[in-house]
Amino acid sequence: MSQAKKKLNVLFLCTGNSCRSQMAEGWAKHLKGDVIEAFSAGVSPGKLNERAVEVMAEAGVDISYHVPQHVDDYAEIEMDYVVTVCDHAHETCPVFPGATKVVHRKFEDPSFKIGTIEEVMAEFRRVRDEIRDFVSEMPGNLEEMAK
Repeated sequence: MSQAKKKLNVLFLCTGNSCRSQMAEGWAKHLKGDVIEAFSAGVSPGKLNERAVEVMAEAGVDISYHVPQHVDDYAEIEMDYVVTVCDHAHETCPVFPGATKVVHRKFEDPSFKIGTIEEVMAEFRRVRDEIRDFVSEMPGNLEEMAK
């Protein structure tokens, strides 16, 4: 009888852990829960973005129960990958012990979009879908990016 393969521990890291990293965690749990144990955190966590919750719900993924976490909250968990989803998080990413690989994949912050509510929500949906496409290629794309 073969032993089940261990899931990869993947931490999505952003500045506030309010939007992009939360969407990435949601997508990873939804699309890749069989191979990835997903977490998200921020270097300076804020409040969960209601528009991110709304657009994820539109896509059938509930992140309304997520709570923004500080990156230090995961210091005791050995991560296989840390995916920084914004430049600030990448620049301030702490050093992780062991064989943790840090991969940078920047996504624009839709919360900075200025315009009508329709234009703002369209930006949230665009970023949501971009993150979904990135996560759907995991873990292969992480291995390639870490080289």
